[in-house]
Amino acid sequence: MTNYTFTKKIILPFFFLLILFSANAQENERYTQYFYNLTSINPAFAGTNGITTFMGAYRAQWVGVPGAPKTSSLSINSSLKDKRLGLGVSIITDQIGPSDQVAVSTDFSYNIELSPQSRLSFGIKASANLLNVDFTKLYLKDGPDPVFEDNIRNKFSPNIGAGVYFYNKNTSIGISVPNLLATKFYDKYSSSASVSSIAKEKMNLFFTADHIFELDYYLKFKPGLLVKIGENSVQTYTSATFMVNDVFTIGMSYRFGGTICNLAGFQINDKMFIGYSYDLETKSMRNYNTGSHEIFLRFDFLSKTQKRSSLGGYF
Repeated sequence: MTNYTFTKKIILPFFFLLILFSANAQENERYTQYFYNLTSINPAFAGTNGITTFMGAYRAQWVGVPGAPKTSSLSINSSLKDKRLGLGVSIITDQIGPSDQVAVSTDFSYNIELSPQSRLSFGIKASANLLNVDFTKLYLKDGPDPVFEDNIRNKFSPNIGAGVYFYNKNTSIGISVPNLLATKFYDKYSSSASVSSIAKEKMNLFFTADHIFELDYYLKFKPGLLVKIGENSVQTYTSATFMVNDVFTIGMSYRFGGTICNLAGFQINDKMFIGYSYDLETKSMRNYNTGSHEIFLRFDFLSKTQKRSSLGGYF
């Protein structure tokens, strides 16, 4: 099969399906340093580095605001014995105000060789979510409201996602929909107040792209782009990161709409990397919080003879 035939018969229909399913939008966890572990939004990334990678992350958003989001995650992804296959598992806990949610997901990927220097990976994601909401934690100015009488306890919702990821030594491009199914957690109507309270999650389409420029033997530069397309919104993130001597990274990113992010990372040894980011709101929220903090630790399981894949930018 020629590259043109493959693109026409497989890649284009796959992209079309992803765009079609993204007519609605879902809010996913926000991570400033998403590019270190793309499996959170794109299952096709699993195993593309050719090694087993463990990652733990914690994010505290809008510090100083009561009930502000707090997100923690543990994940592991690896290429299997057949290097064309990848597998990933992650656990994410998300706390926002009176609600907390636990999501467990499994990612499976299959990559094909387009050339000796580039590959294309397809991925699917299966996830299970448990949502709890304790309405007694809310302060109701006008007293009790029938809409908030019944708490949400262990509301279970399954979901599926899909993605595609192109990568070579210096460039990567991905498109994905982590959740293809719209889920309604809560829908209650108050006849006395003539209002309806609805809690639901919808789908988002994610587009990512980056390229590594080798400016010098000791210096690399990577600009990146993340576009998140929702039902009624488009969010765009840009980033610029430098790596010095394959050890120290520093950079900045900007979310259009008013967030500046400062990034830093350090390669402790061949297997461990630690990263930190500080986000500062520049518009509506800047007077109500002291910023957002995010920290993560990545551990690569490398044997003495094993090396990371030469494909795919790794910082």
